[in-house]
Amino acid sequence: MWDKVKTFAEIIKIEHTLFSLPFAYVGGILAARGMPTLRQWILITFAIFGARSAGMAFNRLVDRYIDAKNPRSAHRALPQGRTTELEVVLGIIVSLFIFILASWSLNPLCLMLLPIAVSIIFFYSYTKRFTWFSHIILGMCLGMAPIGSWVGIRGDIQMAPILLGLGVTFWTAGFDIIYSTMDYEFDLKEGLYSIPVRFGLDKALQTSVLLHMISFLLFITLKFVAGLGWYYLSALWVVGFLLFRENSMVSPHDLSKANLVFFRINSLVSLTLLIFMILEFRF
Repeated sequence: MWDKVKTFAEIIKIEHTLFSLPFAYVGGILAARGMPTLRQWILITFAIFGARSAGMAFNRLVDRYIDAKNPRSAHRALPQGRTTELEVVLGIIVSLFIFILASWSLNPLCLMLLPIAVSIIFFYSYTKRFTWFSHIILGMCLGMAPIGSWVGIRGDIQMAPILLGLGVTFWTAGFDIIYSTMDYEFDLKEGLYSIPVRFGLDKALQTSVLLHMISFLLFITLKFVAGLGWYYLSALWVVGFLLFRENSMVSPHDLSKANLVFFRINSLVSLTLLIFMILEFRF
């Protein structure tokens, strides 16, 4: 059983929770104008874990045949037979149950909006088959996290969480374009859709820069809409530098650092905003 749990953790790439969970906490802190209660912290954590686990496991299930042909992903559990389709389906069901229970416990509006969130999360797994807009859909999956936290605490939707969610959406889409450059040749061969395949590597990386600029402008706008102070402004300086660094580390002629950029720098972006948002309301 422990081996099955470890395999499922590998399937859902639990370490990548560092992208979405900090922003969910940022949305919660913004909604509470301070620290949410311990109960709210726990429920937000379980909601994000359940939603993300269900989405990632579903993606692995849908893409199992594509992953088997891709040298970069052929080592994954399903292509290698280290887990079964039934076990992944059971993992999805358990994850959805956790998501539903946590959402219901947070706020009735969370439960009402849950079908929309689940639909977008599951829909993403099919998008690479017919549209290069898939990067934006993935961004929406992560962008829903801070909005969901706000709804869970406040029971309404206002402009501040929408700006934060849109900022996360464009930030995610930007770094996903960089990540997808590693599969450029494979996607081209298999007829899969992505911005690198549609427009080429050079324009794809330019698009990533543009999306990150939009994301940064949305984060700046949030400062004024939410009435945030100097700690948040300090975070923006750090985030701006990280986004610049991220885009400067890759080029059409050198994509060797794409994986490093994807995980390390983007983890720092989300953690930076979380840390400074805590400072914003603690001091």
